[in-house]
Amino acid sequence: MATKPKKKNPRLASGRKRARQDVKLNAANTSLRSKYRTAVKNVEKAVVAGDKTKATELFAKMQAVVDTIADKGIFHKNKAARDKSRLSAKVKALALAAA
Repeated sequence: MATKPKKKNPRLASGRKRARQDVKLNAANTSLRSKYRTAVKNVEKAVVAGDKTKATELFAKMQAVVDTIADKGIFHKNKAARDKSRLSAKVKALALAAA
């Protein structure tokens, strides 16, 4: 089993502080990335289930989450726009199928 080589502790105080900050930042970014993916997944599940009202409601919430996370630079703005566009098309198709 190959394990990652152990990272050396930085000698300089500024380096040690940077390492501490990186751990916090990494945890925050990981959490936000998860929040983004969950929001997208929830809309997709509602679309597959064929629940038009739930899908539109979740889509509105998902747009807000996706925009804020893209603004923070955790995901690229183009990826966010692409995800919103694709899900929007799926939700619209669901609304048309129901009508």
